Amino acid sequence: MSKVYLQLSYNNQLANIQSTIFVQYIVVSMEEVIVLIVGAGPAGLATAACLSQFSIPYVILEREDCSAPLWRKHTYDRLKLHLAKDFCKLPHMSYSVDTPTYIPKDTFIKYLDDYIEYFRIQPRYLTVVESSTYDMGKCWHIVARDMANRKIVNYMAKFLVVASGENSAENIPVLPGLENFPGVAIHSSSYKSGISYSGKNVLVVGSGNSGMEIAYDLASHGANTSIVIRSPIHVMIKELIRLGMTLARHLPVKMIDGIVVMMANFKFGDLSRHGITRPTKGPFALKLETGRSAVIDVGTIDLIKKGNIKVHGGITKVKGKIIEFQGGNKGSFDAIVFATGYKNTTNMWLKSGEDMLDSEGLTKKEYPNHWKGGNMLYCAGFARRGLAGIAMDAKNIADDIKRNIDSMYG
Repeated sequence: MSKVYLQLSYNNQLANIQSTIFVQYIVVSMEEVIVLIVGAGPAGLATAACLSQFSIPYVILEREDCSAPLWRKHTYDRLKLHLAKDFCKLPHMSYSVDTPTYIPKDTFIKYLDDYIEYFRIQPRYLTVVESSTYDMGKCWHIVARDMANRKIVNYMAKFLVVASGENSAENIPVLPGLENFPGVAIHSSSYKSGISYSGKNVLVVGSGNSGMEIAYDLASHGANTSIVIRSPIHVMIKELIRLGMTLARHLPVKMIDGIVVMMANFKFGDLSRHGITRPTKGPFALKLETGRSAVIDVGTIDLIKKGNIKVHGGITKVKGKIIEFQGGNKGSFDAIVFATGYKNTTNMWLKSGEDMLDSEGLTKKEYPNHWKGGNMLYCAGFARRGLAGIAMDAKNIADDIKRNIDSMYG
């Protein structure tokens, strides 16, 4: 029997048990609301706060038992926000003066707790949206399962805000032979620390910020660490990203990219001999066009140069503990950490939203017009522009809802 322990996503677990428990839920309530927000992560909380500035009533639903569950439950211990705090605050509330420039995870969670308290946000936890449809009566009908009270609630909402985020379900690639891997294989959302991997051969799949930082953490705790880097990536230091974001207020993107890439090359040298190449487009142009972020180095590159972290190309096959890579290299591994991102599951429950989201649950309209669909439908936090993008979405959505309400009842 395989010993591959891949964490099932919340939605998959839900699907497995839904048929057996759904009959135990009964419809006991129907509720009319002005605005329904789905998701109590940073995007949902920011939207709620902005609506409260206009005294617009709302209900906010969250399927987990806490706010910002991705931050609280599914991030590694050493995580800090990769951008300076100036670019990471939510609307209408700054950080305290003693908050460090680059905020640790626990400090950010405390900020969110203070945010909830200050704006008196009261998410309805353990409430899973089953479906949402728009009818010709110009109203959204949302069916939600209140798991705490074991009841089905039918909501009727004039405005619907999707704030469940892009990171809904773990994405683990299909690899030949993975099902027979005898070691431990987890998604990065389950990774906390490298302390339990000391002395083991561990492969990290994925070279974004999470993958590179997890590789550093593993190596720092004595694991024999390798990482798969399949595509060109921009490697920067946090100070260069902060410089570029500051210059963006005054200079064109192409010029900024030229400056930061030149300085990064001076810092790191030619990394191609270590298996790392740069994309042809600059880091800020790439971010604007694709939402793909540069990798902010935390010390990983130095360990790669020293040989403490080995770089491999894409995986071609898994044979027991032996993993084969493009180019013919192979190695024996005790564990695999998949830092391969997430999939959006919004389309599993959102109907009548085809003009806003595509088949993969991503926005059809380009930034900065991505946040609004038809029929009073909105999305917050889908622009791949971090917390600053979330803040902008929340303000735009609240402003637009206020305009619509004023025109209806003014």
